[in-house]
Amino acid sequence: MIQIPNVPDGDNIPQLCHQTLVVPTAVLVPAPHGATAAPHGIAMTIGGVPPPRPHCCVSPQALCSVSPQDLAVPNAGWSVAMREQFQHLLRRTADGSWRRIPSYRRGLDYLPEVVQMVVGPVTGPGPRHFLRNLDAEGAGFEYAIFLHSSGHHAQCLCQLGPYLEGHHGFAHGGAIATLIDTTVGACALAVAKTSVMTAKLNISYLVPMPVGAVVVADSRMERHEGRKIFLSCRVHDTKGDTLYAEATALFIQVENTKPPPAARP
Repeated sequence: MIQIPNVPDGDNIPQLCHQTLVVPTAVLVPAPHGATAAPHGIAMTIGGVPPPRPHCCVSPQALCSVSPQDLAVPNAGWSVAMREQFQHLLRRTADGSWRRIPSYRRGLDYLPEVVQMVVGPVTGPGPRHFLRNLDAEGAGFEYAIFLHSSGHHAQCLCQLGPYLEGHHGFAHGGAIATLIDTTVGACALAVAKTSVMTAKLNISYLVPMPVGAVVVADSRMERHEGRKIFLSCRVHDTKGDTLYAEATALFIQVENTKPPPAARP
């Protein structure tokens, strides 16, 4: 089993590349089957889009020697409410009961260095993790996931930016579904300690979510039966006064996952 290193937290996390490999806490790779999938995977005012965030410039040759940039930390697009709640959740990690999970630009970045070497370099723009497909800070999803030490409870603090609007002034239902799928997926990964995939996701939308609202998606494992992992999720405001959506999900543990063949132009 590959050991997952501790990751520094807080506003002072360097935003440039580091020479130390960073792997998210929820992604564990069992021997001998190989790599896991990335976690299944939000601040800005409505008035404008902040400038693009700097990203880790890694040449194909240096892909396996430089760690990717952790994006689950405060940036210029985070609102005051987002920053305050992030610090509140971060304080819970002091006693080891919770851990913050890093978040990267590409799904490949979640895999251990040895697996990246097997996959090989990605030339050109390449694929991006769905929730990290925008360079502009605060335009889309800004989020940070925290995992309980039990591995059965995950919380995602997030804010949905203006590029995720559906009805005027409100977040698109598909964006909320993505948030829920990402949160329950992180929880399922922690339970399974191997690759997982969504089999069922049932969502009840209860209250429209305003664009720019800071919310918490709270997911728990309900039961684990063989390869099946049953989970629940509730999305509410940071004070717990407004419940925007609730969901149930079924994830399946996947054995011997291989990367799909490259798409042809």
